[in-house]
Amino acid sequence: MADACGALPGCHWPATRAEAARLLLARVGCDVILCDDGLQHWSMARDLEILVIDGERRFGNGLLLPAGPLREGTERAGRVDFVVVNGEPAGPDEQAMRVSATRLVAVNDLTAARPIESFDGLEVHAVAGIGNPERFFRMLEQKGMRVIRHAFPDHHHFRRSDFEFDRPLPIVMTEKDAVKCACLGLPEAFMVPIEVELPDGFADLLHKRLRHVQQDRA
Repeated sequence: MADACGALPGCHWPATRAEAARLLLARVGCDVILCDDGLQHWSMARDLEILVIDGERRFGNGLLLPAGPLREGTERAGRVDFVVVNGEPAGPDEQAMRVSATRLVAVNDLTAARPIESFDGLEVHAVAGIGNPERFFRMLEQKGMRVIRHAFPDHHHFRRSDFEFDRPLPIVMTEKDAVKCACLGLPEAFMVPIEVELPDGFADLLHKRLRHVQQDRA
């Protein structure tokens, strides 16, 4: 997100998100703080909540960790401002989010990009340390790649040894994982930038809600 939005580079924030938010307001002068994975950080006040769920798995077995995948009960979805569903289907009160991929970008050189179709028919090492790696692997296969799967835990801290594969094939990874791997000097490693499409009316709904927040504070 920092690269896409031009955020401040190389910042080291305090231990808690609430402290980080106070520091941003005091020293940077920002008027919007976007907190990823922040629903359970109750020490940080919030004006608006957006819940993003996987359209394939949704709430899984509906149980909390460690018996299931949830950090809070399913009733929490009824208390957020918006529910965004990654993939189909979306319910009547949910916003459907579609993702597409058209490019491959070299992990070691962000200016070096090529059409994703250029890998059609190639065998690749596919690497994903995300919540649903199988979705990423299937997307690459739909683009014509012959995928050797390498799934890692979500938020995995990659090391060079993770990429000691038996065969020297191109490596294709998620954009999220590429941020952690840029310093590893991997040869022939590429990331897949994802383009997100939301319903036309979602931006209007979001702006309307933000205006209400501003009015309430006036």
